[in-house]
Amino acid sequence: MLGSFSYKNPTTLYFGEDSLNYLSSELSKYGKNIQLVYGGGSIKKNGIYDKVVAILKANNKEIFEDAGVMPNPTVKKLNEGIRIARENNIDFILAVGGGSCCDYAKAVSVSVYCDDDPWEKYYIRFEDVDCKVVPVGCVLTMAGTGSEMNGGAVITNSESKLKIGHVFGDNVMPKFAILNPEFTFTLPKKQMVAGIYDIFNHICEQYFSGEDDNTSDYISEALMKSIIHSSKIAVLNPEDYEARSNIMWTATWALNTLIAKGKSTDWMVHMIGQSVGAHTNATHGMTLSAVSLPYYRYIMPYGLHKFKRFAIEVWGINDANKTDEQIAQEGLSAMELWMRELGLTMNISELGVNNDMLEGIVDGTIIMDGGYKVLERNEILEILKLSL
Repeated sequence: MLGSFSYKNPTTLYFGEDSLNYLSSELSKYGKNIQLVYGGGSIKKNGIYDKVVAILKANNKEIFEDAGVMPNPTVKKLNEGIRIARENNIDFILAVGGGSCCDYAKAVSVSVYCDDDPWEKYYIRFEDVDCKVVPVGCVLTMAGTGSEMNGGAVITNSESKLKIGHVFGDNVMPKFAILNPEFTFTLPKKQMVAGIYDIFNHICEQYFSGEDDNTSDYISEALMKSIIHSSKIAVLNPEDYEARSNIMWTATWALNTLIAKGKSTDWMVHMIGQSVGAHTNATHGMTLSAVSLPYYRYIMPYGLHKFKRFAIEVWGINDANKTDEQIAQEGLSAMELWMRELGLTMNISELGVNNDMLEGIVDGTIIMDGGYKVLERNEILEILKLSL
C-alpha cells in the first residue's frame, strides 16, 4: 500500500432482527426534542413508523415530524427541515428510511446553526463546518448509499439543476445506525436493484484507482463478489434473509471509508450520474447504471492492469491465449450481463435524457482527478452520447 492515512469511524452499528431494541439506550444520551425524518409514508404502511414512535414516546421524547423527504432531497426541502429544527430547538435528528433520509438529516444537522446560506457554504464553496452540529441517528430501511456510516450528504438544487455531495467529517457522521435486514423486505424491486447497483458502484469508484498492491483492493473484490452472489438470490426471493442481510452489510462497508484507505479513488461515474439525476430526478442507482459501462469502457485503456484484474478476480475470467485487453473487455461484458439480469437501466434515454440536455449535464458534472484518466469536457460529452 502507498500513502499514509488515519482511520476512525465513530458510528455505532446495531445489526440484525433485534437491532431496533437498542434505540432506547441510544436515545437516553440525547435531549427531549426529536426531529423525526422520513420519506413518503411507506414506513407507516409497513409498521416501522409505529414501532419507532412507540419507542420515542416510551422514552418521553417530544416528536417533531419532518416527513416527505424525496429520493433526491432538494434545497427547498432542506430549508424546511432547518426551519423545523430551529423553531423547535431540536436536540437530535432521527432519520428513518433510506440513504436520502440519512443524507438529508446530516445536511439539516450542519445547517441549523449555520449563519451562512448552507447551499452556498457547503455545496458551492465546499467549506468545513464551523458551527454547532445537531447529532443524527439512522434507522435504515433501504440498503444502498452507506449513508448510515459516513459523513456524506447529497442535495439537489432544482433551480440550478445541480446535484452535489459534501462529505463532512467525523462529527457529522451518525452517532448510531440500526440495520434490520427485514426492514428492507417491502422495497419495490426497482428500488432494491437500484440500491444494489449503488453499492457495487461505490466499490468500483474506489477500486479503479492506483496500481500498487493494496489491501483495500482485496477487500473490495470480496465485497463485489458478495453483492453479485446475494443480488441474484434477492431478485428471485426478496425475503431471503441471508441474501438481504449480506447486501445490507456490504452496503455499509462499501462506503464507510475503509476501502478508500490508501487509494486515490475515482468517483466520475457518480459525478456524471448525479448531473443526470439533477436534470431528470431519476433514481440515483439507475443514473449510475446508465453511465457506468460507457465510462469504464472509455477509461479502460488507461487502467488496463486493474480492469484485467477485475475480470479475473471478480468475474473469474482468464485465458492464457487472450490479450490483457480481451480479458478486461470480457470482464466488463460479464458485468453488463449481470446488470441486465438485475433489470437495471442501461442508458440515459430511458431516464428522460435527450440530445438537447447533454450540454447542461456536462456543465453540471464535477471533474475529479483520482482515477485513471482526468476527463476533458468533450470527453464527458462523448461518454454521455455513448450512454444514450
